[in-house]
Order: sequence, then C-alpha cells, then structure tokens
Amino acid sequence: MTQEQITEGLHRKDKAALSYLYDHYADALLGVISRIVHDQDVAEEVLQDAFMRYWEKSDQYDPNKGRLFTWMMRVARNLALDKLRSKGMRQQSKSDSISDNVYTLDKSQHTESSVDAIGLENVMNELSEEQRFVVEQLYLRGYTQSEVAEEFNIPLGTVKTRLRAAMVKLRKIVTP
Repeated sequence: MTQEQITEGLHRKDKAALSYLYDHYADALLGVISRIVHDQDVAEEVLQDAFMRYWEKSDQYDPNKGRLFTWMMRVARNLALDKLRSKGMRQQSKSDSISDNVYTLDKSQHTESSVDAIGLENVMNELSEEQRFVVEQLYLRGYTQSEVAEEFNIPLGTVKTRLRAAMVKLRKIVTP
C-alpha cells in the first residue's frame, strides 16, 4: 500500500489500512517507545494507545508536513513521554531503592555490579544524612525540588541549600 492509500483507508476507517500499518510499523514504533518507557508491558500499552490514536485522529495527519511514518513516530513518542511523566510512573520510580536503580542501569548495559562495586554507596556516605536524603530523592527517585519540599515538609530553600552543599562536597570527593 502507498502512503496515500493508507491515509485514505484510515480516513474511511478501513480496518485493512490499520492492519497494514500495524504489520509494517509496530516493531519500529515499539522500539521508539521502549527507548523512552523501559517497562515492556507499559511500552506495549503505549503502542496500543498509539494505534488507537492513529485510528481516531487520522484526520490530524497532514501529508504536506511530512511522511506518515514521521507523524506516527511523533504521536508514539509523545504518548510514551506522557506515560513516563504520568503520576503512576513517577510514583513507581520513586519507590525504587538506590540499589534497584543502579542494578537496573547495570542490567541495561548487560553488567551486574552492586552499588558498592561502582563506589556510589561510599561516596554517598560522605554526605550528611540530610544531604544524602535530598540527593537520593532528587537524583535516584525522580522527585523535583518542590516535590521533596512538599512531600517531606522541608522548606524549599532548605532543600536547595542541602543540594548545593551536597554537590560541592561530591565535587570535592570525585575530583582528584
């Protein structure tokens, strides 16, 4: 099928056009989504949402602005980013421990080393308890400074001060 035939088929709500799109583009789109959303089940859910969007909003595609596949990728990417930013995904990632985060990173690079092996635990232990807490919440659990302040009842200025002090200390530790 040509791009025009697919587009016309989607406008007519022709299931054969949607089936053709899925058969030919689902794997590529799933790859794009998976780079953003690292959970396979969630990525497949986003892919399904993307195809529903193509079906329901095919009139939003303008062939004068680019190729159909480019529009499809943009839709899939935006849905993946929306899913990643959703409250449920943020809460899930915030509940991961420091060891889980490092293991996940290492696993994605096909190496298995613990937090101690990369020295992160030792470096973090050099910080005061308050500084360590703020760094863990911001960088390892995905909170924003405002969310840390609100959720843990710490003044925003205090969160910023602790982070700055921690960064100064960490810079001295890791810079020879």
